[in-house]
Amino acid sequence: MLRIIINLIITALLIMLLANFLPGVSVDGFWTSMTVVVVLTLLNLFLKPILQILTISITLFTFGLFLFVINAFVVWLCSVLVTGFNIESFWYALLFSLVLSIVQTLIGGLKSDV
Repeated sequence: MLRIIINLIITALLIMLLANFLPGVSVDGFWTSMTVVVVLTLLNLFLKPILQILTISITLFTFGLFLFVINAFVVWLCSVLVTGFNIESFWYALLFSLVLSIVQTLIGGLKSDV
């Protein structure tokens, strides 16, 4: 349970950091970024699998690249649902989702399983 809370806090800090460096993305503060983490987690848990099933033919046709579009849509939807988290366009949502995924992967590789 503690590991989950630590991962949520790290992700919230990453969101705040990315909002400061990426154009077109803004977040009001730490608690807003925590809300973004929770909403993104719920959207990825419930909505994303449904979208992936509904778009399986497009995903196969584009050799999996359409999954980037689904990720960007989920991030954009999160910005619509969470007050204080703004993304100006789909392209900024795509950039934000790509950079967040890459940084989370890098940080996950640095952590050791103790």
